[in-house]
Amino acid sequence: MQKFKAMKFHKEGYTSLALTVLFIFIINAVADYYNAPEVLKWIIYIISAFLFLVIVQFFRSPIRKIVVDENVVLCPADGKVVVIEETEETEYFKDRRIQVSIFMSPVNVHVNRNPISGVVSYFKYHPGKFLVAWHPKSSTDNERTTVVVKKANGVEILFRQIAGALARRIVWYVKENDAVVQGQEFGFIKFGSRVDLFLPLGTEINVKIDQKVVGGKTVIARF
Repeated sequence: MQKFKAMKFHKEGYTSLALTVLFIFIINAVADYYNAPEVLKWIIYIISAFLFLVIVQFFRSPIRKIVVDENVVLCPADGKVVVIEETEETEYFKDRRIQVSIFMSPVNVHVNRNPISGVVSYFKYHPGKFLVAWHPKSSTDNERTTVVVKKANGVEILFRQIAGALARRIVWYVKENDAVVQGQEFGFIKFGSRVDLFLPLGTEINVKIDQKVVGGKTVIARF
């Protein structure tokens, strides 16, 4: 028998849920007030239920038991691996790194989690465009945040939240000099996008292209 997965509603969804409930109340009240045809009322009921369920599932936040391991890089988000390649990181390291990118569709959990424990040595928010998340220039041209965390042994990992065509709201909970714990939330992206990781050359990558991954659970890489 499949185990029940504990779930909660994420705090970033309260406003969206309140607006959705208000909209549902208004359109149903208008339909009743003007005595709309029964068929139209049922269409409105179905649309109302659909909107409510969409918001609830999008802002769901599963309660996960995270096993902290300083020798691994945990996945920062639920989704699918869409990029694994050696590339030039031009903002902070300014050298060659291994990039691993995870695409989050609208049906994925959108909590973003720290891939490693350490201290935030760099943070910057970049306003930008809203290209589709799989566009080659989305990592450098889209609205995004850049976070660098330094482990106790001095190794640094860079990761980015990247907005997409639908994801136009990036939320972050960290700043420079914060101590962060592997697997804990560092942010949230509304309505689908991607997270990029930049790892040192020689890092052992533990995932493959098109692999489905789980935030705080899947091991992306090993040191």
